[in-house]
Amino acid sequence: MSQTSPTDLFRGIEQQVWARAKRGPAPVDKWNPDFCGDIDMRIARDGVWYYMGSPIGRMAMAQMFASVLRRDTDNKYYLVTPVEKIGITVDDAPFVAIEMKVENKGRGQILSFRTNVDDWVTVDAAHPLRVTLKPETQEPSPYVLVRGRLEALINRAVFYDLVELCVDEPVNGTDMFGVWSSNIFYPFMPSDQVGRASCVK
Repeated sequence: MSQTSPTDLFRGIEQQVWARAKRGPAPVDKWNPDFCGDIDMRIARDGVWYYMGSPIGRMAMAQMFASVLRRDTDNKYYLVTPVEKIGITVDDAPFVAIEMKVENKGRGQILSFRTNVDDWVTVDAAHPLRVTLKPETQEPSPYVLVRGRLEALINRAVFYDLVELCVDEPVNGTDMFGVWSSNIFYPFMPSDQVGRASCVK
């Protein structure tokens, strides 16, 4: 493993990422550089990026790092360039969905979400929705796949709006509570459990 200090790793990857600025997400899935170690960078559950305990306040900086973020099959998160791969910590999902757009109605309804780094993603076969429930509280955590293995946690206010669009549909003989987008039904939970799930009422 490289003996380069975490600060030098950060500066090195920062320079490489700035060189790609305004080109959109990088083709990180095509890159396979050597692992250079971990740095003290964290994405909190609310989507705020931190470096060495201090928040990264500039949107452009967060967008820059988000453009080279990758989640590998080990379920760990990395910043990846053609020559470096460094590990970071993600508390939950790396992005947060903060706005929802709805087009059409019924099965032809199309849902799109804007993330905290200003990316839009449309819910479809390549970008599905899912909901997990905490066993002890039954509190739902809803997610949308943004790209690769990277998801956005849908924030509570937006999730309330999403729940208003939910309907009951039979899935394999069980009535399920969920939502339609791009002609696909995304079941969240059995309909008879809706009243027991915290904030889904």
